Amino acid sequence: MSEKPISDLRRRMLEDMAVRQFGAKTKHDYIRHIESFARFLGRSPDTATAEDVRRFQVHLTESGVQPPTLNSSASALRFFSASRWTAPSSPAIWPACTTPGSYRVCSRPRRWADFWTRHPAPA
Repeated sequence: MSEKPISDLRRRMLEDMAVRQFGAKTKHDYIRHIESFARFLGRSPDTATAEDVRRFQVHLTESGVQPPTLNSSASALRFFSASRWTAPSSPAIWPACTTPGSYRVCSRPRRWADFWTRHPAPA
């Protein structure tokens, strides 16, 4: 039985998650979120721009995705970007969502755009 080939990008992400001893569910969820982002983009996620991430967040929000899933997606994108760029992962830079009824209900696309503008993908 032959193994399905995987991209260098996915291999690196899996290796980085293994080094950090992520659990099986976390690995599965992060890969799923990055795949979803790539499908949304229609190209490799390592070519994403600040505007792409903002549009993806707006798309998720408009699709009715709940705050826990938005947060999981944000964590996956944060990990993905950090593993390929060694970008900072300060909570102040990476916005999160909270559940309805709290002081902050939705993701902050403008903060995402600001982050991606300051930390563009390598050429």
